[in-house]
Amino acid sequence: MAAGPRRHRARHRCAERACSDRPGEEEIRYAEDYGGHAPLAVVGYPSVGSLRMAQEIVWRTADGDTEALASFAAPGVVNSAPAKTAENWIAAFGKGARGQVTAEFYDEASKRQMVVLYFHDTGQIKELSLRSGMGGEDRDWYVYMDQPDMADATAVRPSIPKTPGARGSKSTS
Repeated sequence: MAAGPRRHRARHRCAERACSDRPGEEEIRYAEDYGGHAPLAVVGYPSVGSLRMAQEIVWRTADGDTEALASFAAPGVVNSAPAKTAENWIAAFGKGARGQVTAEFYDEASKRQMVVLYFHDTGQIKELSLRSGMGGEDRDWYVYMDQPDMADATAVRPSIPKTPGARGSKSTS
């Protein structure tokens, strides 16, 4: 019997906040994106937000959508160059992003997370640095986009494993 009143109160609170069982535009767009792209293989321990951010970075890179990719840039970062970085990432990794990709998520993901993308069709590797939103921002997760030089955008640090899972998703930095 106690479950009935709780359910009723929960429905009532939801009604006050204009909740709905129907998906919103964002959820519909995400579902369409999910169905329209190759699945992202995952190694390590992403948060819901860091996984979604990594997926969307791969999808926008695959689609060649510079503006949408640049919109993921972390705000207020010195030397940030989102538009040029997005152009570089699309030019360098677009082909690979349209194929099979594995994302390895390093360490825990409460505030920041390093993600390494492995583009299997092209043999390329791309390291990303993600951070969570800091209250009052437009989204939950962002990516640092400070690579306006193609050499920086495509550089792979020697400490990055050549295959996913080689270090057990633990960084050494």
